[in-house]
Amino acid sequence: MDERRHEGGVSYHIPGKDYFEDRELRRHAGVLSLWALGVGAVISGEFSGWNLGFTVGGWGGMFVGTIIIAIMYLGLTYSIAEMSPALPHTGGAYSFARTAFGPWGGFITGVAENIEYVLTPAVIVYFVGTYLTAIFETPAAFQPVWWIIGYIIFVGLNARGVEVSFMVTIIVTLLAIGILIIFCVSAIPFFDFGKYAMNIGADPSTGAAVELPEGHGPFLPFGMHGILASLPFAVWLFLAIEQLPLAAEESADPRRDMPKGIMLGMFTLIALGFLVLVFNPAIPIEREVTNAAGITTTVHGAFALGTSGEPILDGFRAIFGSNAAKALAWVAVTGLVASFHAIIFAYGRQIYSLSRAGYFPHFLSVTHGTHKTPNIALVAGGVVGLAVMLIVWFAMGGDAAGPFIGGVLLNMAVFGAMFSYLLQGLTFIQLRRRFPKIERPYRSPFGVVGATLTVIIAIVTIGFQLADPVYRTGIIGVALWYALAIIYFAAYGRKTLVFSPEEEFAVKHREGAI
Repeated sequence: MDERRHEGGVSYHIPGKDYFEDRELRRHAGVLSLWALGVGAVISGEFSGWNLGFTVGGWGGMFVGTIIIAIMYLGLTYSIAEMSPALPHTGGAYSFARTAFGPWGGFITGVAENIEYVLTPAVIVYFVGTYLTAIFETPAAFQPVWWIIGYIIFVGLNARGVEVSFMVTIIVTLLAIGILIIFCVSAIPFFDFGKYAMNIGADPSTGAAVELPEGHGPFLPFGMHGILASLPFAVWLFLAIEQLPLAAEESADPRRDMPKGIMLGMFTLIALGFLVLVFNPAIPIEREVTNAAGITTTVHGAFALGTSGEPILDGFRAIFGSNAAKALAWVAVTGLVASFHAIIFAYGRQIYSLSRAGYFPHFLSVTHGTHKTPNIALVAGGVVGLAVMLIVWFAMGGDAAGPFIGGVLLNMAVFGAMFSYLLQGLTFIQLRRRFPKIERPYRSPFGVVGATLTVIIAIVTIGFQLADPVYRTGIIGVALWYALAIIYFAAYGRKTLVFSPEEEFAVKHREGAI
């Protein structure tokens, strides 16, 4: 291979023709497939996670917080809708930042997304395992088997070709959306917003959330602080929509279809998110909770959902009764599976793109000779995510590891996502400022203003994540992940980069700008 040196202390090796022939992808996805991929990656967040914001913000705080986060995601997705067809490469956020800030900027952005996409499906499959344990009444010690089965099935489906992968994505996404719509329609006869959704107040002495038995409490029981504290939880309603550019080289026409797919997906998620936010807490949900003193009480409505790990399932129980619990549990599994499958697709393409360019070991980007899918990257990401879970599971004594997996690992993924949003907003601003002549088939209607709002809201949200001790523990894990990645890249990876499509584009435009 010939060698060329460029900015940032990196060396490029010019590979032979066979290098890229061994790393081909197949174009297939249209607007429907891209829409389903974006919505499917997020939709498990409509089934759980967001509702924990009621405890810190009340319904009104969560509502306003969701509006703020929706604005952040609109700024982000409109920015991505402009950058993706202008730089239609599988690298997505990494390739955008590579052009804007050089190889180190691209690598740092790529690692942030790598943390998000590898850990998120691992945590999702943990929750799948807990549901399947309840459905089939298997012992708690059997849960790792459910995880392994889940990865085998859905890595296998993703590895069978882009046609199969997107077909499964469309099916499970439509099923999950259908379940949410059925839930909202079924909730209408039980709907009493004032009594159940507005039943949270603040204890005058401690400031903690308390249930108001008759409802009709204040709109903002915790004031402005409650709005800001709810931001990290509102993120769940939209988390991972940003993965769509990773499908750019498998899109039939990314210049035309990518902006449509991203924005249709975003507007679908906004509609679903606000429907769930209105209907889920406004029906007569009941849960039994036990406090630190061992006293068990029955709580209701939004206050009950503030401690629930399965808000939609709790809602279905309130509507149809607890006798259908096992059948209803499959409802939640459907939403989890949709996101699990879609994010496996994402980490496969994300690892593939960083490997093809040489940031990660080259062998990870070799694709299947017939199916043209990044099978090695798909397996590698699954092995890493599963290995982290198994190490934690056995090191912490089995079922006791559940809170760590569902808390710390998940918070690592969320922090990686928020950091990548901050970087992508800055990337958009830099591309507009320094590379105005790049051809842009689509332009964000909000431009630099939208990207700036994304950056500001991301910083505020990260600040409130850091205020939570559980989140701070996750930050240590993110720092270790980054440390290992940077050591590898500084010692070896930067010397083995390849002129992949995104790297060639970046070098050409950065040298032209200079």
